[in-house]
Amino acid sequence: MKNLLLLALLILSTLVHAQKTLPKLKLLSQDINTNIRGLSVVNDVVVWASGSNGTIGKTTDGGKTWKWIVVKGFEKRDFRDIEAFSSTTAIIMSIDTPAYILKTIDGGNSWKVVYENKTPGMFLDAMEFWNEEAGIVIGDPIDGKFFIARTFDGGNTWKEIPENFKPLADEGEALFAASGTNIRILDRDEAVFVTGGTSSHIYIRDKKIKLPINQGKESTGANSVAVMDYNSRSGGKTLTVVGGDFANPSSDSLNCFYSNDRGKTWRAPKNPPAGYRSSVEYLSKLHIITCGITGVDYSFDGGKNWKPISDESFHVVRISKKGGATYLAGANGRVARLDYEPGLKN
Repeated sequence: MKNLLLLALLILSTLVHAQKTLPKLKLLSQDINTNIRGLSVVNDVVVWASGSNGTIGKTTDGGKTWKWIVVKGFEKRDFRDIEAFSSTTAIIMSIDTPAYILKTIDGGNSWKVVYENKTPGMFLDAMEFWNEEAGIVIGDPIDGKFFIARTFDGGNTWKEIPENFKPLADEGEALFAASGTNIRILDRDEAVFVTGGTSSHIYIRDKKIKLPINQGKESTGANSVAVMDYNSRSGGKTLTVVGGDFANPSSDSLNCFYSNDRGKTWRAPKNPPAGYRSSVEYLSKLHIITCGITGVDYSFDGGKNWKPISDESFHVVRISKKGGATYLAGANGRVARLDYEPGLKN
């Protein structure tokens, strides 16, 4: 009996240790003349990245080798978001006036302009797709209303939603084009987006919910939202929002909140991420990763507590659409992959 008890305690200790072992990052690329904020992980080995100086990156072998290109005619543009569907098909978004959306079907060798908007003050912030056909793009307010356009043909054409359906923004409220993750799928039919600035909200269909996150200045507010259970008609109940103040990146004041009731109520972590964060991603119901200028943090308990795993700077983190591989990207063409320890995920 004594030996059995000791064995049980040993097994329990091993399991606890495995779950508490922090994951590590493996650097895959750096020293490229681009600031990456767009990242799309098609599967565990096919990854696309987009950034400044008209630069697009792609790997088809899990990051062992990369192909970097500069889109002809867009050498000075900043591609803040990208959505890829395969090793050959991807869509990129250029942010400010004139705003562009481009598409490739030949692996990035050539790009076609599928949307152009010369409206003064136009600034696109992020894209999101439900599937290979239906997608949405969102931009900063024009005449007090957030810009929203939809596609239903794989990004070949885009159409603004009617003016009376565009959400009203508060004075000084806007979006951050920090990582392409401030708009996400909420469920099979809806998307959700978060804002910042002097006022910060989460927008869910016709609901505008005030967030408890740091706000009041142009540099404050929500930068990213992650949705855990979106793959159902009644999904989108579990949410995490990160942000803070990018002008004070080391501050962890009011920089992260989570909700278990579709945004009706919000809770702050007992131990928050270690500073301003620009992107957050669910890896499972309990395992979440977030990144920002001052580093990367990981939660084992659904966002209640966060632990730093790296002080390297990254702007965006995304998990594979088909698989489990997780990649991060940031300044100077830096791309990394999250390496899991045995028994880490649940």
